[in-house]
Amino acid sequence: MGGFWPVPEVLTYLAGSWRVERSVRDLASGDTGHFSGTTVFGPWDGEGLLHQESGTFTWQGVTRPAERTLRFLPGTSPAETEVRFADGRYFHDLDLASGHHVTDHPCAADLYRGEFTVLDEHHWRTVWRVGGPAKDLVLTTAYAREAPDGSHGD
Repeated sequence: MGGFWPVPEVLTYLAGSWRVERSVRDLASGDTGHFSGTTVFGPWDGEGLLHQESGTFTWQGVTRPAERTLRFLPGTSPAETEVRFADGRYFHDLDLASGHHVTDHPCAADLYRGEFTVLDEHHWRTVWRVGGPAKDLVLTTAYAREAPDGSHGD
């Protein structure tokens, strides 16, 4: 897999179920964690997609359930989407026309910088670098499309 895989219609590309593996590294302490689960991008209110992620997160030897919900709304072109938190607050933009996008999200005194890379029709990844007075993290997430029977779309 070399280079980026352009996505002309981001909501069409994302729709469906994805296997998720995420590593979390605290660069200050050296601690590491791992999330494993599923993200489903399903219809939401007639436009856009509802992103529902669920699985388990292990941090400092403790494993617990974890979940999050985001909204992916149509952007100004089919390759673009506006990502919002479950409560409707703006999170970030996303333009995958080239298969690669970098975006920022300021959160209080911290800055989240996300890099999105589409590898092919069944694989994409994100790398979030979080920096601020209390945070120094790198979160790397690999997504693999699941086939309708629940197997990986490899």
